[in-house]
Amino acid sequence: MSKAPDLVVVRDLKKYFPITAGILQRHVADVKAVDGIDFEIRAGETLGLVGESGSGKTTAGRVILRLADATAGSVTFEGRELIGLNRGELRPLRKEMQIIFQDPYASLNPRMTVGSIIREPLEIHNIAHGAAADERVQELLRLVGLQPQHANRYPHEFSGGQRQRVGVARALAVGPKFIVADEPVSALDVSIQAQVINLLQDLQQQFGLTYLFIAHDLSVVRHISNRVAVMYVGKIVEIADRDRLYDNPLHPYTQALLSAIPIPDPDIERRRKRIILTGDIPSPVNPPSGCRFHTRCPVAFARCSVEVPAFNEYEPGHRAACHWVEEHGGKAPDLTAGSAVVA
Repeated sequence: MSKAPDLVVVRDLKKYFPITAGILQRHVADVKAVDGIDFEIRAGETLGLVGESGSGKTTAGRVILRLADATAGSVTFEGRELIGLNRGELRPLRKEMQIIFQDPYASLNPRMTVGSIIREPLEIHNIAHGAAADERVQELLRLVGLQPQHANRYPHEFSGGQRQRVGVARALAVGPKFIVADEPVSALDVSIQAQVINLLQDLQQQFGLTYLFIAHDLSVVRHISNRVAVMYVGKIVEIADRDRLYDNPLHPYTQALLSAIPIPDPDIERRRKRIILTGDIPSPVNPPSGCRFHTRCPVAFARCSVEVPAFNEYEPGHRAACHWVEEHGGKAPDLTAGSAVVA
C-alpha cells in the first residue's frame, strides 16, 4: 500500500516571543517556544503531538495555521508556502485549515447564539447566506450529535462536551482538509472525552480529514493517532508510527512519558517500574545547551551537554534525537535498570 502524499510539511520552524525591559522596552531575551522543528503530516492521517505543559505544542499548532507569525522556517500546505503570505493571500486558504480550541468555555462568544457562531464562517467565506446558511447550520449540528433546534441557544446553556461539539461544527462549517485539534478533550470529563474522540474519528473517515492532534494524555493519543511526535522544550525529540513508538520508545524522555500511563491490570501495574524524572522542565527563555533533556536524563554523558543531537532515522519512519541512542546503534537505553547519570 503506497503512502499518502504529505499535506503539511514543516521545516526548521521557529517561534520566539521577545522579552522587553525598561522604559525604552529594550529587547533583552526571547522565549524560544518553538525552536527548529521538522515533521510532515500525510493526507488523511492523524499526527499526535505530545509533551509536558510548556513544551511548545500549542504554539507550534498556531504557527502552522498562521494564527501566529513564525520567527523563521517553512510551512507548506499542499505544496504552497504559508510563511510570508499576507492576510489577503491567506484568506482563501483559511477554508482549508481550521482549529478546534482547547477550552470550550472560552472559545465560544457568550453573546452569540450557537447558530450565529457556526454561521459566521459560512458568511465570511461566502459559502452560504440566508436560508441556505440556516440549513447548513442545522446539518452541521446534526453531524456533531446536537439537535437542530439548539441553534437558538447560547453557549452557557450547554455542557462542556456539547460546547466542544459546537466548536467542532464551527471548524467543519467551511469544509476544511486539515484541522489542528489543540487538546480538544483535556477540559472535559473522562466520560465525555471518549465521545468527542469517537466523533472526531467518525468525521475523519466521513470527510477524509487530516488532524494534528495536540495532547498531553498519551492514552488518548494512542487511541486516535496514526503517528506520534514527542516535543520537549521547543524541540521534537522523537517521531514514529504509533505502535512502534509505544512498543519501542528510543528517547529517554519518551520512555519516561510512557511509563506514566496507568495500566488497567493491578498485577502488571504493581510489577512495572516507573521512570521518575528529577527536576522541572527547563525555561524556554534560557534552555540548556546541547541536548535540552540532558539536565533530567538518567543516561546523559559529557557530549549531551555540549552538542545538539542529530534527528536520525533508526527504523523506517522512526526518528529520534539522542546521543546515547546514536552511540549504541539505535538501541534504546534501559532506564528501569537503574542507569546512573554520567555527567
